Amino acid sequence: MKNSVNLAGAYIGIIIGAGFASGQEVLQFFTSFGIYSVLGIVVATVLFAFLGMQVTQLGCALQTRSHKGIIDHICGRYLGRVVDVMITFFLFGVTVIMIAGSGTIFEEQFGIPSVVGAVVMTVLTIGTLLLNVNKIMSIISAVTPFLFVIMIIISGYSFFTSDLSFNEIISSSSKETAATGNWIMGSLLYVSYNMAAGIAMLAVMGGTFKNKKEAGMGGILGGIGLGILLFLINMGMMSDLKGIEGAGMPTLILANQISPWLGYILSIVLLGMIYNTSVGMLYAFTARFVASETKSFKISVIVVGILAFLASFVGFIKLVGTVYPVTGYLGFVIIAALIISWVRSKSNKRAVNADFVKY
Repeated sequence: MKNSVNLAGAYIGIIIGAGFASGQEVLQFFTSFGIYSVLGIVVATVLFAFLGMQVTQLGCALQTRSHKGIIDHICGRYLGRVVDVMITFFLFGVTVIMIAGSGTIFEEQFGIPSVVGAVVMTVLTIGTLLLNVNKIMSIISAVTPFLFVIMIIISGYSFFTSDLSFNEIISSSSKETAATGNWIMGSLLYVSYNMAAGIAMLAVMGGTFKNKKEAGMGGILGGIGLGILLFLINMGMMSDLKGIEGAGMPTLILANQISPWLGYILSIVLLGMIYNTSVGMLYAFTARFVASETKSFKISVIVVGILAFLASFVGFIKLVGTVYPVTGYLGFVIIAALIISWVRSKSNKRAVNADFVKY
């Protein structure tokens, strides 16, 4: 069970990243739809738990070292090649977003030029990738509990001290900040693009397990944890939707309203979550081309890290609002393939059991 919990924490850490923990993604894909955001979160939680279970179990069964093995398995040789290429370059895009997000925190919270934050995150990410996969998974999962505690404080305070009535809170919405036209598509796109990014590192982590049930439980627990965090962040932002519109880091706005010290603490935790995702994405991207724990891998990490840093100057909010929704449609292919793979595996088991009963 300990290994499953560790995997769950790493799963949450990889998915959360800059946009999730900052509230920017949650604002665009959930909170903007008011009370319907809660229904969207329920849908997202179920999908995160199921898909997390499926990917980690496949990773365990195939003993994968990169996402290519799983993609070929669920999509086939030809479609698998297309999906593989798209996922690989999306991994680079998410790394860029993480670096840009760290720069935004440095500028909005500490008044330090964003380029400094981007440099710090790039150096930390590259440095960490000199470690092995198990050490990386432990590092990624370590920050997650702190985020849970802080989000409970922020959401509870914002909700119970809001000037709005309960009816006004649940009816609040903002079409201007919505990334999609309706809450269903927002929820599906959110899960879709997160899985397009997360499947790579999830596959690698699943490949470190020998027990499929243990790996699958880690995926389920991680999905449930993501749903709880989504709900907490969403409720906190619904309590002050007008006050956070236009902010790069909405949760920081809420934290600073409680106490500047809480804002500083959250900033550090956010940087930790950004670091988690940055490490996971850059590792998965580089491992797709170069075998890990080799001299070539280390050199490649440095080169790719510098390129991601340079690309981060596009801007955090713009990257989140454009890269994620577009890539979300790629994720639909992955989700459909994972569901079909799961159905086929169940059908094959039934067929085997039926043949066994006959003889």
